[in-house]
Amino acid sequence: MGARWRAHWFHIIFGHEDMAGRRFDLLLIMAILASIAVAVMDTVAQAHARYGKTFYVLEWIFTLAFTLEYLMRIVVVDRPWRYMRSFFGIVDVLAVLPTWISLVAAGSQYLLVVRALRILRIFRILKLTRYVGEADLLWLTLVRARRKILIFFSTILTLVLIFGALMYLIEGPEDGFTSIPTSMYWAIVTMTTVGFGDITPKTILGKMLTSLIILIGYSIIAVPTGIFTAELAAGMRTKKRKLMSCARCGRTDHEDDARHCRMCGAKLPLESG
Repeated sequence: MGARWRAHWFHIIFGHEDMAGRRFDLLLIMAILASIAVAVMDTVAQAHARYGKTFYVLEWIFTLAFTLEYLMRIVVVDRPWRYMRSFFGIVDVLAVLPTWISLVAAGSQYLLVVRALRILRIFRILKLTRYVGEADLLWLTLVRARRKILIFFSTILTLVLIFGALMYLIEGPEDGFTSIPTSMYWAIVTMTTVGFGDITPKTILGKMLTSLIILIGYSIIAVPTGIFTAELAAGMRTKKRKLMSCARCGRTDHEDDARHCRMCGAKLPLESG
């Protein structure tokens, strides 16, 4: 009886195929979004002053519900400790822990911002990486482009170090460039065209160097975008090639570099239609 009960609730809580699982997921999504809305509105001074008690009651209702759900997940899984150490198991416990800590620890109300982690739980329910193949494509694109991106950022850091050291020598501490790390911070802000304005050059040579950094920043800001776009286009061509169907038997799951069908041996077209 106990095994059947656990299997039934495991199917409801972790399953997404039948009506019961989908209803549970929908209810959980609504509860997560509502709890996030309460946590966000509670940080607004006017709303907190007017509805603070209501927010407090709602927060405890959500916390008790999520705590019960977390305990149910532990009960119905075969390996509770493995679930508790998983990414979403940690997210689940962090979503309710701050509220419980607030009962015993003074000043722990600042931890309540961690409740925003509840939004991460939606990704487990929606299973985005399972149903949206583009997520895998983007990840593989980042993996393939990692060396190029690493070289790019290494070059940028080298330029930041050079320009930061030059500005430290040109401007000096009296103009706000108190150290090379501070000057490197200024170089990053300037090169990315953010321009906070908290540190500015005063000398003519420093302004000329600033103009050069800005021009360099505009010229290199598109480099990582170009790298990623090129790899993404190559990945999309590979994916299209892999999903190409055989004209004879209709099979689609071919290798990336396949030239003949793995089922019937027919020659595959060079381009997808």
